[in-house]
Order: sequence, then structure tokens, then C-alpha cells
Amino acid sequence: MTFNDIFKSSFLENVSQFSVIDMAIGMLFAVAVGLFIFLVYKKTFAGVMYSTGFAMTLVGLSLVTTLVIMAVTSNVVLSLGMVGALSIVRFRAAIKEPMEIVYLFWAIAAGIVIGAGMIPLAVIGSVLIGIVLLLFANRKIHDNPYLLVLNCQTEAAEEAALQVLKSAAERYVVKAKTVNAGGIELTAEIRMKDAGTSFVNRINEITGVEHTTLVSYNGEYMS
Repeated sequence: MTFNDIFKSSFLENVSQFSVIDMAIGMLFAVAVGLFIFLVYKKTFAGVMYSTGFAMTLVGLSLVTTLVIMAVTSNVVLSLGMVGALSIVRFRAAIKEPMEIVYLFWAIAAGIVIGAGMIPLAVIGSVLIGIVLLLFANRKIHDNPYLLVLNCQTEAAEEAALQVLKSAAERYVVKAKTVNAGGIELTAEIRMKDAGTSFVNRINEITGVEHTTLVSYNGEYMS
């Protein structure tokens, strides 16, 4: 058997059995599901810095995974070679938010299911996942914790600031307190009664309070 015989009996036969219509339908659904994942990620993002590149990666993952699964399911020999090729790939991208792992697996799983031909499962499953994520993401804003950093000159100013904080916040916990010759620095984690932040202005107007900072706390950084 010559090289030409192998080429004609294997490669060209596989190409002739390939369905362009099936590929087009699968890729169109992969784009649709990938864009849906992209929109859900954009809507539910609650981190510090929104990354457009990561969001577009979700669409690309759906397309690439669909393409790979279509190739694997059409040829057993190709599937073995694909497993060997992908086993040497290593990814070193840092995951900044735990929820990013959910979206990455969602995009990959959707591509696998669409590539396997189970398009209704991919569409219905993605819609249900999106609804669940949106419901949890749209919780009330005052459920989110905040960090309040106070710089006071005297203990009396500190007590007055805490009285204002006690009346404005649902609850608060002092996380850190530093006392030196320059004054007092106090860091407290607070839970808001509502979305209003005017109490920060009232605290800053207290005599002896030099500086007041309110930051949203997502568990990834401290001020």
C-alpha cells in the first residue's frame, strides 16, 4: 500500500462523509449559547475589574469545544489523536473570581453537548443555569458587605463616629484598630440597611475625624 492509497482511502473518505449543514447548525447554536453565557456573565459580574477579554473567551470556548467534539465524534482514530494532543496543553491563566470557574465549565460543557448533537439539552440547560445565576446575582444591594476606614484624632471623635455608624448601619464589626501618635485608624465591616451612603458625609463632618473611606468588600482585598 502506497502513501497515495492511504491518503485516498482515509483522508478523502472522511471529508466526503462530513456534513457541512450539521457543522453550520452546530456552530450557529454554539455562537448563540456562547453569547447568552457572555450576557449572563456581564450581568452577574460583581468583581473589582470587568474583563472584556475573559467574557469573549466564553464565546470562543463554546465554538472551539463544539468544533473539537464534532471532529472527535466523526472519527474514532481522530478522537484518540485529539486526546493525546490536548493532554500536552497547559493553561496558566489566573482565575480572579471563583465564579469565573463556573462560566468556564459552562462554556466548555455547552460546546461538548452541542458538538455531540444534543442541541435541545444545551439550550434548555443553559437557560436554566442562566436563570439561577441571575436570580442569585440580583439580590438586594445592602446584603453586600462594606469596609469603612476612619482616621480620627481623638477618642471622642471615634465614639461620635461609631454612634453615627450604629444608627445608619444594620450591623457592624470592628476588624482592625491602629493607635499611634498621629491618631486612630479604625476599620469596620458593615452591613447596610439600604443603598444610601450619606452617613459617611455625616461622619466626616464630625470634629476630629480627618478622613473617611467606604469601599465595597468582596472578600478578595482589604483596605
